[in-house]
Amino acid sequence: MDPSPQQDRPVSSDNPPPEPLPTAAPSRVGRLVIATGKRLATLAIAAVAIVIALVTWQSYVLSPWTRNGSVRVQVASIAPQISGQIVDIRVTDNQFVRKGDVLYVIDTFDFEVAARTAKATLEQRAADLELRKIESDRRQRLSDLATTPEEQQSYASAAAQSKAAFDAAQQQLAQAELNLVRTKVVSPVNGYVTNLLLRVGDYAPTGARNISIVDSDSFWIDGYFEETKMARVCIGDRAEVQLMGYADPIIGHAETITRGISVANAAAGTQGLPNVDPIYTWVRLAQRVPVRIAIDNVPPNVPLVSGMTATVTMRPPAESEPRGPLGRLPTGVVDRIAELFHGSPSPRPGCLHARAIQPPTETIPVPEEPPALSSRQLQPGIAPGITLAPRTDSLAAQPNLSGDRLHRSRKSSPNGGISISP
Repeated sequence: MDPSPQQDRPVSSDNPPPEPLPTAAPSRVGRLVIATGKRLATLAIAAVAIVIALVTWQSYVLSPWTRNGSVRVQVASIAPQISGQIVDIRVTDNQFVRKGDVLYVIDTFDFEVAARTAKATLEQRAADLELRKIESDRRQRLSDLATTPEEQQSYASAAAQSKAAFDAAQQQLAQAELNLVRTKVVSPVNGYVTNLLLRVGDYAPTGARNISIVDSDSFWIDGYFEETKMARVCIGDRAEVQLMGYADPIIGHAETITRGISVANAAAGTQGLPNVDPIYTWVRLAQRVPVRIAIDNVPPNVPLVSGMTATVTMRPPAESEPRGPLGRLPTGVVDRIAELFHGSPSPRPGCLHARAIQPPTETIPVPEEPPALSSRQLQPGIAPGITLAPRTDSLAAQPNLSGDRLHRSRKSSPNGGISISP
């Protein structure tokens, strides 16, 4: 198709291009609507930004969360109950041990000797007691012609004293055997040996701590919340704990809330008067209240180390369900906006339990006193020999011999002894 002559016509100053057709100018009402819409949009954006800023500030100030948290644990301080030289150490630093495992051994020689000596003393006291009892019983059965009340009382007293000495010897033997068992120092808890500085050959004095074990069953987390956020903290609420350097959170729940913190103004000053520090009324720092967080679930790749820094965030029951951030957004925004007009949130009913918390039972094996033995069990055969009748001499048993026909005659013998002849 051939181009038209108008398209091939060159543009020059003599032939200017045709001007566009003029359009209809907007009316004054339209311009006013457009300007008003722009201003309203600007005001709306500014209002939304202000509300978001206020809600964010309200959430930052009043939401129950804190970066001031730490991992806590109970530490078992081990000290020997006897003194002696350490001859064997069976653990290393940071080793995991179970309850009842032997940590180190103290030299047993002195305690073995003490146990054998106590056992020999007990046998001696048993033999003496049996003798005193038989003698006392024999005197009690005799008539007044053969004995006197004083003699009976004397033998009964001797038997009672022997009984007391026998009981004391039994207790000494039990103590000696217990001390022998205590030469092996065992772990009272499951945990990790920490800061081990013992060496073979060290002397372990009684009651001096020389080894510490971190109880692996006692970890908990302390969250120090500002008092402005305590209205949202309730016992039993879900807690999400984020350790510094680990992405996976530790899940727990609020177990207890501390009911007292130190107050500097309570210290007595000169003359016993209260010492009140001056403060600026327009700057008031919120006190921090410790909240104990019980651990429910620990991710497998997150180690628990006492003293680690943690960020603790409390989730009310309405937020405890695993919903996404968008699912919690409407309820959270409505609550924050309502708090802007009504002030601080009112605490939920039943947050703090007034009843006493029953502590878990925690015991360690305690040696029991061995059953008491009787002297007859320790020294059989002594009493029957004492109660037998006197042995009859073979010469006196002959019918043609009597006591009046026996007489003594000294005869010379190679050894110079004295013989008895009829």
